[in-house]
Amino acid sequence: MINLELPKKLKASANQAHQVAAEIFRPISRKYDLAEHEYPVELDTMAAMVEGLSDSGTQEIGGASGGRNGAAPTSDVIANANGGNMSALLNALETSWGDVGLMLSIPYQGLGNAAIAAVATDEQLERFGKVWASMAITEPGFGSDSAAVTTTAVLDGDEWVLNGEKIFVTAGERSTHIVVWASVDKSKGRAAIKSFVVPREAPGLSVARLEHKLGIKASDTAVLLLQDCRIPADNILGTPEVNVEKGFAGVMQTFDNTRPMVAGMAIGVGRAALEELRRILTEAGVEISYDTPPNSQHAAAAEYIRLEADWEAAYLLALRAAWMADNKKPNSLEASMSKAKAGRTGTDVTLKAVELAGSIGYSQRTLLEKWSRDSKILDIFEGTQQIQQLIVARRVLGLSSAELK
Repeated sequence: MINLELPKKLKASANQAHQVAAEIFRPISRKYDLAEHEYPVELDTMAAMVEGLSDSGTQEIGGASGGRNGAAPTSDVIANANGGNMSALLNALETSWGDVGLMLSIPYQGLGNAAIAAVATDEQLERFGKVWASMAITEPGFGSDSAAVTTTAVLDGDEWVLNGEKIFVTAGERSTHIVVWASVDKSKGRAAIKSFVVPREAPGLSVARLEHKLGIKASDTAVLLLQDCRIPADNILGTPEVNVEKGFAGVMQTFDNTRPMVAGMAIGVGRAALEELRRILTEAGVEISYDTPPNSQHAAAAEYIRLEADWEAAYLLALRAAWMADNKKPNSLEASMSKAKAGRTGTDVTLKAVELAGSIGYSQRTLLEKWSRDSKILDIFEGTQQIQQLIVARRVLGLSSAELK
């Protein structure tokens, strides 16, 4: 029999994250949904707590930093390791159960931290291990086609000079560093795309504007301009050499870490909606039974069981993707599967919860309508639903990006 219970070590960390979500995030969730772009000062306490736990060797509460993809177990005797990726997933799930926008606003836990953890050298991990890093990929000319990057990076002596515009950068105004994707040689195509760590104070970096959004309003989303932006030469993640044979795989490895984590966010929001919906249905006298066929129950109960089953599938797929990363197993297929399933499930669960709850769900009397707005971005960023399905199809059919577009 397969034991799907979490190890005690991960349970303790997840329980801490859940307490933060329940006691800090939930009480201020509506406040910052109505006050877009206002910095959640309550998170300063959160940042101090995260730093203290990190210094003591305890896993981070927010979990966005994750672990190095493919990190080996500490001993050959240990066949199954549950490390940074699994912990990051569970912590993202729990904090997103509280509020996904606030989760994305936790200082020093940006999506760029996962990119640094995935591809940085040991020396870079020493320098950037405790920064707050957002991730800048998307540009005005493209969304999910990451290979279409037009931002350039030119080596000038001992500095890189970056030029371009990045949009929809989560925590783009508040973070201390930004992981920027840029091309070092446009003539060599996608193989020349590299990621660079750009400090906030770097000359030539500026915030053009902040976006007004459908959801995750507690999180700032910025447009960044890089105009002859200069950074040290060793701020490139990985190596500057262009390996045409390896192609885009190096920089894309970042997504193998971050996609299961985004799946965890969707799973956390979905669980919050399911719990609230069940409370509302129970108060309305709708009984949900697991011993009776769904078609013999109240229509709302049958729909709830369907949503819960979908949620469980998304949860298990995300656990698998994170576990594979922690156990040196290539997980590109599983990472995309988990992101596709969780993103779609999150939007389905939250919107259906609004519908089944009726006027209560559509009003601001509960957080259901907010969760339905927040969940949509989790099916879009880090690769849309359609892109994830395309990646899965390529992996399953054994076709290249040129063969299946």
